Amino acid sequence: MRLVKRRFLKLLLLSVVLGSLWMLRVSRPKMSWNPSYIMGYSWLEYTNDDGGPEKVCNCSAILLGETGALEQAKLLTITKDFKKSVQIPDEYYINATQDCSQFKISRKYLPYPLSQEEEDFPLAYSMVVHHKVQNFERLLRAIYSPQNIYCVHVDKKSDISVFSAIMGITSCFPNVFMVSKSVSVVYAAWPRVQADLNCMADLYNASTTWKYFINLCGQDFPLKTNLEIVRMLRSLRGGNSLESEQIGGKKWRVTNAYQIVDGQIQASGKVKDPPPFNLPIMSGNAYIVVSRGYVHSVLEDNRIQALIEWFKDTYSPDEFLWATIQRIPGVPGSTWPNSKYDMTDMNAIARLVKWWLHEGSQGTLEAVYPECHGNHVREICVYGAGDLPWLLEQHHLFANKFDTDTDPIAVYCLEKYLRQKALAELHWIYY
Repeated sequence: MRLVKRRFLKLLLLSVVLGSLWMLRVSRPKMSWNPSYIMGYSWLEYTNDDGGPEKVCNCSAILLGETGALEQAKLLTITKDFKKSVQIPDEYYINATQDCSQFKISRKYLPYPLSQEEEDFPLAYSMVVHHKVQNFERLLRAIYSPQNIYCVHVDKKSDISVFSAIMGITSCFPNVFMVSKSVSVVYAAWPRVQADLNCMADLYNASTTWKYFINLCGQDFPLKTNLEIVRMLRSLRGGNSLESEQIGGKKWRVTNAYQIVDGQIQASGKVKDPPPFNLPIMSGNAYIVVSRGYVHSVLEDNRIQALIEWFKDTYSPDEFLWATIQRIPGVPGSTWPNSKYDMTDMNAIARLVKWWLHEGSQGTLEAVYPECHGNHVREICVYGAGDLPWLLEQHHLFANKFDTDTDPIAVYCLEKYLRQKALAELHWIYY
């Protein structure tokens, strides 16, 4: 009898929430916004009741850099039982997404745009993932807004549980879809670029309204709310923001030919011909923030099509292709290839990555950024909770890397901060 009663109350609560959302939808005028909507979104705030074991941490103190809170967080992340307790298995997502309405409500996905300004400036995201479904789902939830559009590429080599879980998640949203053609991604080889290109083409063909394209991987996380991202992109006035510098000591990566052998990239022993049209090859990274016009050029410009073919047998082409396109005259939002127009990763807004080589003590003039508070993978910092105060001072839209396996508290506090800020922005907009 008690079980029946609990189920009845659960269904009653669900119907009330869905009814409220429907009333909010039918009463919302298309072209004007009302402060009363703020109350309709208050249930979307993340509270301690929503958190798992991470909720024992004081996120406010962590974001202020208070020593006691940071030490507690550090201690928890090295505690085996704690790390195990915060993991969400793939099977959870496979089962939970059988009921999409309940899944979206329980995970508190935004049901509607939070402002007219955001609704009028939709974004397109490419998300390339191969494992860690929990990381992916929390990233999607952090950046999700119904006016945006999301393409998800899952590596062909991924476990079936990963594919099934992500397929279940994407099926719950009309504006989130799986890429039409997936590839088997190989580290530092062309397929990593092809994955983004496939999503880029799908996004371009799926919608004519989005303004900017942003590519992500599963271990990225936003540092800004959607409204902040929209305003920063508006300020670009059609320009792009990505690392694009003189090639320097990386020239060997594009002058020698490489091939994939048994799933790994290897030198072929051949020397490459010069690039087509004598285009100057620039150095950058895999992460870009580019206009719809830039994407159109990637898909349609004959010079870029020839450049793409040329790059297919280079080493780590994702670190050169986008940066080179950004300096081709005539590409929307591009800049001149002269070194005066070089853009570093620290000045671009696309992604904040801490490389071990450039870390140092605060106040050290040679250091680009303070030491990592987490751990390193391939010389890249996997952020810890202690990195959050510094991260939130930067102008970048996203940071890499985060990992709920190694420091779930960093993700928990960051997602909680961003949701609170997004809802608080409603008051600034309407009052």
